[in-house]
Amino acid sequence: MKKVLALSLCAAMALTGCAGAAPKGESKSTEAKKLVLSTYGLSEDISAEEVYKPFEDQFGCKIITETGSTNERYTKLSANAESSIDVIELSQAMTAKGIEEGLFEPLDLKKIENSQNLIGTAKTMAEAGQGVAYTINSIGIMYDPEAVGFEIKSFDDLWKAELEGSVAIPDITTTFGPAMVYMASDYKGVDVTSDKGKAAFEALEELKPNLVKTYAKSSDLINMFTSGEIKAAIVGDFGVPTIQKANPNLVFVSPEVTYANFNTISITKNCKDKELAYAYINYRLSKELQDKTTKALNEAPTNNQVTVAEENSKNMTYGPIAENAKVLDYTFVNPVLSDWIDQWNRIINN
Repeated sequence: MKKVLALSLCAAMALTGCAGAAPKGESKSTEAKKLVLSTYGLSEDISAEEVYKPFEDQFGCKIITETGSTNERYTKLSANAESSIDVIELSQAMTAKGIEEGLFEPLDLKKIENSQNLIGTAKTMAEAGQGVAYTINSIGIMYDPEAVGFEIKSFDDLWKAELEGSVAIPDITTTFGPAMVYMASDYKGVDVTSDKGKAAFEALEELKPNLVKTYAKSSDLINMFTSGEIKAAIVGDFGVPTIQKANPNLVFVSPEVTYANFNTISITKNCKDKELAYAYINYRLSKELQDKTTKALNEAPTNNQVTVAEENSKNMTYGPIAENAKVLDYTFVNPVLSDWIDQWNRIINN
C-alpha cells in the first residue's frame, strides 16, 4: 500500500509540474542575465577584456554593446521609445540633453556607493542630477615646434599672426565645440553667460585668418599634421597618444586653465534590469577598475582614491589640471546651442 501511495504521489507531482522543479539554488532558466550597453567604439578589445569580462564573471551576466558616436547613439535612443538599451555612456552635453528630455532614470546616489569617492566637480555634478562621471577629459594644444617657431603656452597664442592659415579646431557640433565658444569669450575677457556668446563670436571672427579648417574626429588631425596642412590644433587629451604615435615630433600643451568634459553613465527609462544597471555604474566608478582603465584606456579617473604615476598622467586631465579645469554648464549651453551653430556656420564654415 505504501509503495502504491508513493507512486501515486510522484504521478501527481509530475502532473502539477513539481517533478520539473530545479534543484535548490539553481535557476530553471540557463539563460544569463544581460545588460545592453550603448558606448563609444574606442579600444573595443581592451574594453571587452579589462572592463566587461570581470563584471560579467562577478554578476553572472552578459554585456551586449552597441557602439557609435555620441550623436548617433543619442539619436537612436531618443527616436525609439522601446529601445533595448539599459545603460548609456555619453558626453556631458548629451547627458544633460537626455535628462531634459526625460530619457533617463533619476539616479539614487545611495545605490552607488563609489559615488562618494568622486572628485569634487564630478560629485557636484552628480548631486545636481546631471549624470555620474566615470572619466574626465579636456582640451589642450598640439603643435609642431619646428614649424611654429615659438613656444605655445596658452590658448591666446592661437590668435598670433605667425599662425596665419595653420590652425585647426574642433567643429561646434563635436564634444568640445561649445568649449571653443567659452575659450573665445575668455580671450575677450568676457563671461560667456553674460552675453550668450556675443564677444566669443567676435573673437572667433578674429581667429578665422589663422584657421585652416574645423574637424569632426581627432584622428583627422594625423593627416593634417603629416601633410603640413596645419602647424597647431586644439585637441582633446584622449586623442593625444594616437596622434603622437603617428607623429612623435608633435608637442602637447595643457594650459594652466583648460576646459573639461565629463563622460557619464546613465540608466535609461526603459532599462530592463535596473539593479544590474546600478551595479555596473558602481563598478565603473570603483578604484579597482579605474586603476586599470587609467592605464589600459588612457581614461583619467574620477575616483579620488586613484593615484596616477606622472609618466602616465602627462596627457591626462588629472591632478591640478582637473582641479583648475573649467566645466561647461550645459543647462546654459543647450538652450543657446542652435543659435551658436548658426553663427559658427556663418563665420567659421562659410
